[in-house]
Amino acid sequence: MVASLGVRFPGLILINNFFGRTFSRFFSRGWKRLSLIFLALAVTAGALLVGVGVRAQQPVTISFLLRAVEADQMQGLAEQFMAENPDIRIEMVRGPNAADAVENLYTTSFLLGDSPYDILFSDVVWIPKFAAAGWLLDLSDRVSEADLADFLGADVTAGLYQDGLYRMPFRSDMGMLYYRTDLLDQVGLDPPETFSDLIAASEAIQAQTDVSWGFVWQGLQYEGIVTNFVELIAGYGGFWIDPDSLEVGLDQPAGIQAAEFMKTVIADSITPPGVTNYVEEDSLRQFENGNAAFLRNWPYVWAEANREGSPVAGKIALKPMVHDEGQQSAACLGGWGFGISATTPHPEEAWRVVEFFTSYGPMKQFVTEFAYVPSRRALFTDPDVLAEFPHFEQLLEVAETAIPRPPVGQYAQVSDILQRYLSASISDQMTPEAAMQAAAGETRRVLGVES
Repeated sequence: MVASLGVRFPGLILINNFFGRTFSRFFSRGWKRLSLIFLALAVTAGALLVGVGVRAQQPVTISFLLRAVEADQMQGLAEQFMAENPDIRIEMVRGPNAADAVENLYTTSFLLGDSPYDILFSDVVWIPKFAAAGWLLDLSDRVSEADLADFLGADVTAGLYQDGLYRMPFRSDMGMLYYRTDLLDQVGLDPPETFSDLIAASEAIQAQTDVSWGFVWQGLQYEGIVTNFVELIAGYGGFWIDPDSLEVGLDQPAGIQAAEFMKTVIADSITPPGVTNYVEEDSLRQFENGNAAFLRNWPYVWAEANREGSPVAGKIALKPMVHDEGQQSAACLGGWGFGISATTPHPEEAWRVVEFFTSYGPMKQFVTEFAYVPSRRALFTDPDVLAEFPHFEQLLEVAETAIPRPPVGQYAQVSDILQRYLSASISDQMTPEAAMQAAAGETRRVLGVES
């Protein structure tokens, strides 16, 4: 038995030979009992070497935390990777479905010391915070500029922090405007291009049809109201925070106009008053039930609103968000990607996992199966993808206008400030101008810049 083990563990042959010679010497002298002890030691040493060899062959486990719904969707890709890479095991830890809760769990794991997670499956807005804290590896030396050029520019930018790359894009997301084609035909109007067009079309549809509301969006005090505002302030030609200079634009004309637009559409009954409590699903419900002409939301709406039995199936289209005269449309960037923990003991294996998930084939498989927006530009025009989702060609136009939220290390604090003051403005607790001035002042203090 020991000899056969030596075929797999050559070091065992040396032990066998040593103890064999010792056994013979003692046996010839009649020391049978002592020689049996040496033989037992030989077998024990061999068993230890076998154990070491078995452990050496165990696959490396690479773990990451993600929302439970995403873990279910990504299980097939994980199994495919493990079948092709038997030396690596992927462990996906199912977390709550609220993205903020997942972020808090990641943050806690890093604050407690060495995180148990080798990979960070990250929303676009987490990267500045995690990179600034030193919790992520810089991936710049692992991917070329040519490779990054295959991804949407905004998705790549969202992974940058102070000239380092800390996130590889997996799936994208961007705000867009959905509209009812049948209602616009009924009132004889083209899809709106400007804020004024949107208001005029909403009023015409409300006056000439039985549709109650013109425009629905997300106004609850949470990250959703921020994403709406980002598109509005950019559409008026402004900005929230310049990440290079840390200049704050909330109290400049465009910031005040954006806040005034939010309040005006509610006050003029274009938007339902309940929008102050709406998240994505609430606004979608109004739109897909036929109660609203226009909806600002994310790409997942297309499949949901066109599902069998939906009152608006086949009657909707999408386009980039409206903007002010002489300005450009903007879509707030969302989406998810992969970073690597700075404390992982297995950075090379972790990179192999990241490289697999973000490569063309697996991303195409995931997008086609679950209707998410890809991060690779070529997938928007891939024949197989278009066969499933013909609207992706239109989606690419929206994707190219996507802008990230400001990549500052204090993003969580500045987002909370903006949420609070926007909520105060649209619920008549403050005027838009006063709210934006207060928000700008607090934001500058958090960023440590002069007022």
